[in-house]
Amino acid sequence: MRRKARELALQVLFQKDLRRKGVDDILPYTPLPASWDEDTRSFFLTLVRGVEEKEREIDRLIAEIAEGWPLYRMATIDRNILRLATYEIVFLPEIPASVSINEAVELGKKYGTEESGRFINGVLGRLVRHLGKSKELEEVKGNGS
Repeated sequence: MRRKARELALQVLFQKDLRRKGVDDILPYTPLPASWDEDTRSFFLTLVRGVEEKEREIDRLIAEIAEGWPLYRMATIDRNILRLATYEIVFLPEIPASVSINEAVELGKKYGTEESGRFINGVLGRLVRHLGKSKELEEVKGNGS
């Protein structure tokens, strides 16, 4: 269910970016699936509200890591996938960075261009190393995950 929550969160963030509106302007037009339990709804709202609240800090981090790729040059979908995953990696430590990266890459493959998955993986990998979380990634890879 979290994958679907991320997917819908991405759609809201994409609309927010394109329309230059706030999350609260987009949410009334975003029906949540009836099949979602309270945890999934809460996770979705945590993502969209968290990214909006921390957007400046997130954008600063992404700009620092994505050398040669100013945010305005990134595809809108890629930029918002990076925002979503960066929020998870930095502000939701209970989610392993490897999970956030894998989910972001999958979103990039589904909604972005042929290059989106590799681009997103590269930027987020650098982010994790920058934040000193690469040990966590190595431990996960070492366990066959």
